[in-house]
Formats: sequence, C-alpha cells, structure tokens
Amino acid sequence: MNKNLIARASITINAPVERVWGALVNPEAIKQFMFGTHVVTDWREGSPITWKGEWQGKSYEDKGVILRFEPPRVLQYSHFSPLSGLPDKPENYHTVTIELSNEGNQTHVLLSQDNNATEEAREHSERNWEMMLAALKKFLKRSPPGGPG
Repeated sequence: MNKNLIARASITINAPVERVWGALVNPEAIKQFMFGTHVVTDWREGSPITWKGEWQGKSYEDKGVILRFEPPRVLQYSHFSPLSGLPDKPENYHTVTIELSNEGNQTHVLLSQDNNATEEAREHSERNWEMMLAALKKFLKRSPPGGPG
C-alpha cells in the first residue's frame, strides 16, 4: 500500500454545513446515499465503526476506527475491507478524511482516502467516492430539511 497514492473527491452541495454533516453521521441517511450500507458506531474518537451491505452482488462487512470527529467540519476514520483480499493488518487500512467548509449558502465537501495500493486502485476509489458524493448531494436535494440529514 502507498500512503502517497491518495484518492480525492469533492463536491459543492446547496445546503448548510450542519445539514450535510447531519447526513454524514445519520445511519438512516447513510443507507440512502451509500448504496444501502448499514453503519454502526457511536461516533466517538477511538470507537469502532462497521459498514455492512452488499456491493456488486457480494456481501461485505468493512471495519475501522473513528480517528477524528469534529462536528460539523471534520470526520476521519480508518477503513479496511476484507473484499480487498488483503490480510487484516494496520498497513492495509485506508484513512478516509471528510472535510466540510462553507461557501456562502453552500457546503464544499472534500474527501480523501490514502494508502491505495496502485494508481488503478486510487482511480477506482476516486470513482466510487465521486458516486457517493453525487448520491449525497441528490439525497439532500430531495429530502426535506427536517428529515434525515
């Protein structure tokens, strides 16, 4: 794995930063924009986080640890997927960082994922994160401000 091969994705969403943050940490909202993923965590730094679901016909249970939780600006966690085929060792975990910033009445979301094994893996991760961010934007556009997220 290569800490220097960093996947990046970003998007600007027409919603206040608190609303975008709310969607990122609400399990019911996450299920809507992360392809049905069920997330379990208490959102405390040092606590475990798991993601369960099905991706391209395969069941998965990914795991990690909450590294930074700074509402409503920064969410960072480690992430390991057994579907990678790699052993469950610290050197095979990614660090995912999501940073939110205000741009007028909009929110800019910047996401990075380090430790991609190859350039191809980095590009694959970027495509997946871009899809997730587009789904987040669509979710927030169609869900009422008082709903999940």
